[in-house]
Amino acid sequence: MSKDNTRTSDSGARVLRVMKALKGHTLNGLSNGELAKALGESPANINRCLNTLIAEGLATRLDTGRFAPGMQLLQIAQATAMELGAAEARIREINQRMLAGAGR
Repeated sequence: MSKDNTRTSDSGARVLRVMKALKGHTLNGLSNGELAKALGESPANINRCLNTLIAEGLATRLDTGRFAPGMQLLQIAQATAMELGAAEARIREINQRMLAGAGR
């Protein structure tokens, strides 16, 4: 349980830790063993987590047998980047209008 007594899922947390561990490994991926060692988990647990992530499109098995973020996860990241970029452009536009109006 977390500190605020909110109930959480140990298996869900394990899956999310595997997903986070794949960050930065889109091209070359990580092996089951590398993930197990990095997360202090058994390869069997990592395999179950990877199967869950693969089923949801959040991870993929590369031709090399290694695992990498899946298309669904990459699409989430891309959509977030696009949303933040649009917000940044809007903020720039507002700032420019404010600066232009300050000289009046």
